Amino acid sequence: MSDGLPPLHTLPAFAAAARLGSFQDAAAQLALTPSAVSHRIRVLETHLGQALFVRGHRQVRLTEAGQRYLAGVAPALEALSAATSALSPRPLRRLRLSVAPALGGKWLVGQLAAWQTQYPDIELELTTSIDLAPLLNGEADLALRFGEEDWPGFDAWKLFDATVFPVCSPALFNTLDGLPDPSALLRTRLLRHPLLSWSRWFAAAGLSVPEPERGPRFNDALLMLEAAVAGQGVALMVDALAAPYLDSGALVRPLPCACPDRAFYAVALPRGHAQPWITDFIRWLVHRARG
Repeated sequence: MSDGLPPLHTLPAFAAAARLGSFQDAAAQLALTPSAVSHRIRVLETHLGQALFVRGHRQVRLTEAGQRYLAGVAPALEALSAATSALSPRPLRRLRLSVAPALGGKWLVGQLAAWQTQYPDIELELTTSIDLAPLLNGEADLALRFGEEDWPGFDAWKLFDATVFPVCSPALFNTLDGLPDPSALLRTRLLRHPLLSWSRWFAAAGLSVPEPERGPRFNDALLMLEAAVAGQGVALMVDALAAPYLDSGALVRPLPCACPDRAFYAVALPRGHAQPWITDFIRWLVHRARG
């Protein structure tokens, strides 16, 4: 029997074979050949001067000496593994979100502090976009968008339905003589967005009016909200996005009529949410959105 430490590469082979009862299974777990595992254990037994296993045809079992040795070796290996893990950098877990600007600024950022408290080791990366190109070109894992129910080629999870209504600045409202009926809006400057239909809102208000062809057109709802605050016209806006402006008094509703519209969705490519923390975030976000 030799004094001092045995060859350290023999110890994982010994522990795996003892736990699994098979040199072949230990080899598969350690990515070695069965003969390599057998050789390492023979080296260890030679070093110790004692047999550690009783060999069978396909299985092995520990001798009494092997049991005593495992009782000392297993905790030491666990301690070495823990010490190594503590010093090794954690693999980066990153969640890349592409968010429509208004939804990101007026809703999402108010939710993320709770997520980061619950999952502090996940790195968030947020960018803004109004289309799905970031998903298609691999720059984002998940997109938050406003749209219809069907998202061909994508997986989608509804966050919340949207209701739309007109909003304008208090100063502009004071020039409109109280807007006694919805048709009075036709004499004002209407701010337009490609996903928000004035004709649908007018129909809900009882008027058959085609989609306006004139008036400033915005592809960013946040810019349109700021234009409304600046008094540039009356904007048709989603309730969730208009709420902070209404609460602060920066915007008012000139008419009470509102109508259902599309909805907000979390959208991903089918292969894009395979990582468990992305699935966890989607589940968490849906729960937050639905209260």
